[in-house]
Amino acid sequence: MSDSKKHKKHNHECDVHCECHSIKHHHPQVSIGKIVTKVPVVLAEVTLQVNIDTIIVFPEPVLEIKDIKKRLKITQCRLLLPTNKLFVKGFVRKNIQYASPSTDISESTSTSVSSDLHSLTVDVPFTSITEIKKFISCPVLPEMNKRHEFDFFVTKPLPSGFPEKDELLSSDLSQFHQESEQFYNELPFCELISSKIIEWDEAIDRQPLPTSSPLDEGFFTKIEEKMVVDFTLKVLQNQQVRVSSTTNDHDWDHDCEE
Repeated sequence: MSDSKKHKKHNHECDVHCECHSIKHHHPQVSIGKIVTKVPVVLAEVTLQVNIDTIIVFPEPVLEIKDIKKRLKITQCRLLLPTNKLFVKGFVRKNIQYASPSTDISESTSTSVSSDLHSLTVDVPFTSITEIKKFISCPVLPEMNKRHEFDFFVTKPLPSGFPEKDELLSSDLSQFHQESEQFYNELPFCELISSKIIEWDEAIDRQPLPTSSPLDEGFFTKIEEKMVVDFTLKVLQNQQVRVSSTTNDHDWDHDCEE
């Protein structure tokens, strides 16, 4: 086989349907030497704990809870510079799957209870304020805006009643002059790394079914929920960082399987 055919075969891959795709490898251009780049810098990683106690009301009688799926959502994570206070807001999304007694299927007896499966989704909010005691990397503090006013000297003649040779020496009240300077600082932001939720739910208004029912069967419409939520946040800020590169060779990368 000729070299041209070998090269052509190497740069084409055919799938099971015999559709050929051309492959061309590109090597990125890399700047050589010490350069300055702007990248997210990790300021801190903190693990917070939030304790939640709330009442959840169901829209219909509940025979029993089948499953509860939970998901933590953060709506605000703000490092208040130049302080080290971290303000966090969010909620726990809960999808509660439960069985509700249904007389439309059949009336309950001393040995059976019919029920429908339903679900209720609720958001349980929380707020937390914590102090970052030690930074992994120091944050770039905000530059304060500056504003200065200035005036120009003017002379004006005086009205009657003053000596003729005298003049009013002052600034012009009909003019306003100002120099202002604004800085557009980098705002720290957060990433959610992990979360763990421990919960305890208990019905607080459970009562027996109004008709004949098996032993210890009943219904409720309210549960008291206690949760301990632990979650880890990564606090970052875009900063300028000096990096160095010593080569721009085409063989700088390598196959992972080698």
